[in-house]
Amino acid sequence: MSEYFTHVDIAVLFGYLILTTVIGHRMGGKQATIKDFFAGGKSLPWWAVSGSIIATEISGVTFIGVPGGVMAAGGDFTYMLWGIGSIIGRVIVGMVFVKVFYEDEIYSPYDYMGRRIKPQLKTLATAFFTVGSILGQSVRVLVAALPLTVVTGWSFDLCILVIGVFAIGWTLMGGMRTVIWTDVMQFVLFTVGGLITIFWIVSSLDGGWGTFWQEADSAGKTKMWDAEFGWGPAFNFTFWVAIIAVPFQNLTAFGVDQLNAQRMFCCKNAADARKAIIWSSAGQALTYLMLLVGAALFVFYLKFPPEGIVADNLGFAKDGVATSVADGGVPKVADEVFPIWIVSQLPPGLAGLILAGVFAAAISSLDSILAALSQTTISLIHNPENGNVKVSQAALVKQSRRWVVIWGISLTLFTLLMNYARETLQIPILPLAFGMTTYTMGPLLGMFFCALLGRGNFRGIMIGAVISFIITMFVRMDVWVLVDKAGLDFSVALANLPSYYLQGGELQASFNSSWMWPIGTFLTLGFGLLGAKISPKKSD
Repeated sequence: MSEYFTHVDIAVLFGYLILTTVIGHRMGGKQATIKDFFAGGKSLPWWAVSGSIIATEISGVTFIGVPGGVMAAGGDFTYMLWGIGSIIGRVIVGMVFVKVFYEDEIYSPYDYMGRRIKPQLKTLATAFFTVGSILGQSVRVLVAALPLTVVTGWSFDLCILVIGVFAIGWTLMGGMRTVIWTDVMQFVLFTVGGLITIFWIVSSLDGGWGTFWQEADSAGKTKMWDAEFGWGPAFNFTFWVAIIAVPFQNLTAFGVDQLNAQRMFCCKNAADARKAIIWSSAGQALTYLMLLVGAALFVFYLKFPPEGIVADNLGFAKDGVATSVADGGVPKVADEVFPIWIVSQLPPGLAGLILAGVFAAAISSLDSILAALSQTTISLIHNPENGNVKVSQAALVKQSRRWVVIWGISLTLFTLLMNYARETLQIPILPLAFGMTTYTMGPLLGMFFCALLGRGNFRGIMIGAVISFIITMFVRMDVWVLVDKAGLDFSVALANLPSYYLQGGELQASFNSSWMWPIGTFLTLGFGLLGAKISPKKSD
C-alpha cells in the first residue's frame, strides 16, 4: 500500500506535525512553577480543556478501531449504548468530584486520597494508576501504529519513534498548556477527517444519503437497540452494561484517573472545570460520526468491491475464502480498512492530512500520559501539595521535564516490546493490555469514595483491592492465556468454576468482565469502611 502514500502526503503529514509543534510552543507560555507545568497555571479556558478531554478519549483507537468494528463481522452501532453511561459518569464527576478537588491546592485525586485517609493510600492509588496507564496507553499507540506501517511503508519502529519523539517534545515545550492546545487541534482534525470521509463516500453513491442509509440499515450495520439487553460475555455493548456498569468506568476514567483528571485542574475555577467535564459529553457525537464512517466504508466496498493491491491488503474473506464485500465478506484486519481507504481513495495531500490525524491521535495519547506520569512521580517524591517542598520551583520544573523524558523513552520501548510479544511470541497483547483497566478501575474508585466519605481503613482498602483483583483474574481470560502460552493447561479445572465453560475444547468466559467496575468499587469501599468500623482508632 505504500505506493499510494506519496511524497506529497509525507510533506503534508510532517508539515501538520511541525505546525502543531510551533503552535503548541507559542501557546505553552512560561513554565516557572509546577503549577504552570502540570496545571497550565490554572488559567486555561474551559472549552479548550473540554476539547482536550474529547481528543484524549477519542485517540487513534476510536478514529481507526470504531470504523473497523462496524466493518467487522456482526459490527453495528451498539457501541453507542456506552455513551449513556459515559454521560452519566461525567455529570456526576462535574457535580460532585470537581467541588472537592478545588477545595484544596492539590494536583491529582491521589493527593486528595492521601490527605483524607493516609499518605500510603496516595502511594497505592498512584501504583494502580501507573500500571493501568503504562499498559493501556502503550497499547493505544500500538493500535494506531500498526495500520500506519501498512499505508506508509515505514517500519513499525520508525512509526513508534516518530510518535515518541513528538510526544516528548510537545510535553517538554509547555507542559499541560501545550498538551491541551495540541489536543484541541487533534479534535478539530478528527472531526474534519470524519466529515470528509462521509461526504466523499456518499457523493460517490447513486442515490446519495438514501442509498447509504438503506444499504447500511439492511445489512444490520445501524442496529443500536434491538434485543441488546443481555448479561453474558457476548453482550459487551448492552443497555444494562451502559446504565449500570459503564458509569462506574467513567467515574474512574474522568474523575480518578490522572490522565483526564489532570485537565480539570487546569481550569480557572471549579465552575469552569465542571463545564469542561460535562460538555466533554459532546464527544459522543464524534464517536457516532466514526460509526457512520464505518457504515459508509461498508457501503462503499459493497458498491465498489476492491481490486488489485487494495483487495490483497484488505483481504476480504468469507469463511476463510477470498471474496468481495458484495458477497458478504468481511475484512481480514478490520482496523486497516479506514487507513487503506484514505490512501487509496483520497487525493494526495488530503490523504496525508487525515493520516496526520492518526499520527497526532497516537501522539496525543502518549503526551497526555507522559504529563500525568511525570506529575504523579514528582508528587510521590516531593509532595508539593503540602506546601513544604525543600527544593525550588525551578528545580521541580527541571525534574518534571526529566521525568517526562524518562517516561517517554520507557513507554516507547515498552510499546516496541509489546509488538515483539505480539509478533514473535504470538501473545494476544491487545486484549491483555486493554483488560488491565478492569483490574484497576474499580479499586481506584473505591479508594476515592473512601476518601470522599472521610472514612476508611487502609488495611481494609488493601484487602478489598486484592480481593477485587483476584476475582477479576478468575472472570477474565488474560492470565490463563499467558499460562496456556507457557505450556500449562488448566482449562478443564477452570471450567468447573461458574465463570468459565468449555466450548470445542477451548476455555471461554461466561461472565461479562465489565461488571467488575462496580463490583471492584464496592468491594474496595466496603472493606475499607468495615476496617474503619472494626479498628476506628487505628490508622492502618
